[in-house]
Amino acid sequence: MRITAKGQVTIPVEVREQLGLLPDTEVDFVVDGETVRIVRKAVPRRESRGAKVVRRLRGTGTVRMGTDEIMGLTRSR
Repeated sequence: MRITAKGQVTIPVEVREQLGLLPDTEVDFVVDGETVRIVRKAVPRRESRGAKVVRRLRGTGTVRMGTDEIMGLTRSR
């Protein structure tokens, strides 16, 4: 395997598949003496849509009801 004039190397498909390196996967290079390792870049987890909604709504309620009162509203009469 050779490095191109632009400094590029092709990662063999078998290696990409084994490690789950899909297109647009961010990687880092770790230098250890004369050895270089390619590692998946640590990407912070994105907040889920549900978590965003809960975070945005938390503390905005103005009605003071107990659990029994709320459950009473959900039950058919």
